[in-house]
Amino acid sequence: MTAGVSIRAVTQRYGSALALDGVDLEITAGEFVVLLGPSGCGKTTLLNIIGGFAEPTSGAVLIGGRDMAGVAAKDRPTTTVFQDYALFPHMTLAENVGFGLRMRGMAKAARDAKAAEMLALVGLEGRAARRPHELSGGQRQRVALARALAVEPDVLLLDEPLGALDLKLRRAMQDELKAIQRRVGTTFVHVTHDQEEAMAIADRIVVMNGGKIADIGPPREVYLRPKSLFSAGFMGEVNKVPVVGGKSALGPLAVPDGVLCIRPEAISESGALRLGPCRVEETTFFGTYLRAHVSPLAAPDLRLVVHLAQGAAPELGSVLDLGAQDFVVLEA
Repeated sequence: MTAGVSIRAVTQRYGSALALDGVDLEITAGEFVVLLGPSGCGKTTLLNIIGGFAEPTSGAVLIGGRDMAGVAAKDRPTTTVFQDYALFPHMTLAENVGFGLRMRGMAKAARDAKAAEMLALVGLEGRAARRPHELSGGQRQRVALARALAVEPDVLLLDEPLGALDLKLRRAMQDELKAIQRRVGTTFVHVTHDQEEAMAIADRIVVMNGGKIADIGPPREVYLRPKSLFSAGFMGEVNKVPVVGGKSALGPLAVPDGVLCIRPEAISESGALRLGPCRVEETTFFGTYLRAHVSPLAAPDLRLVVHLAQGAAPELGSVLDLGAQDFVVLEA
């Protein structure tokens, strides 16, 4: 089963601290939504309120149209996967995966069959008799995911579940998480501070800052068309150039007044919005591209970050006539 989640004007205060400030969010049944933001932005607080681990100061949370006010975490149609796995070391994988089913009174034969099915779903078929200490970190995270899915929740909550994994394993698990979510069709609400992870797995990203939603949309839209300066800066590197009355440090620009935001990879020698001649100050090879710091001749104190083609090899001090192929202008 699966269900949508409605978050309506949710505010959370801890004494004088405002953790959430009137958050409104609609999550469609079967959607993979990622709550993204820096530490202290309110994303984990919001996840805890959905899961019933905290009650909001005001506002409401509905799951499948049912108001969750006063409904304990154990009675909600949700389960949570945590970063630390929380597996029982003395139990086999089958016993770990079937633990929630045992608490619900399911007979041993039935829960063993369900555990085997879930372990196969996460790529651990035939390992039901093993114990957690025999597994790698990524495998233990899969067991935690299998245990959460075994009880067939309407909504699966994931609290930075990949944070403890190394980069290569984290990327592999991102692909697996998305594939599993597509197979089971359960609504996933995933918390992370990792922008790359959010873009890899989300149907929609909810960028949070200071207890509010700063941006929301599909990964491509949030990255290429951010709705706020915070979102533009948090989602990756961005060059910011103030424009007032059509004038900027780069000279006249035919764009609206505001802050011109340009991603480094959108700058090239063929871009339509001309930035003018720029002197190459520093370069670093990153494998798939060359990262360069350049200074416009019209504004030598301004530094722009540019991602050039992998084969580019400009000499330090050389001048490139650059332009931007894509950009947004946001309110200051």
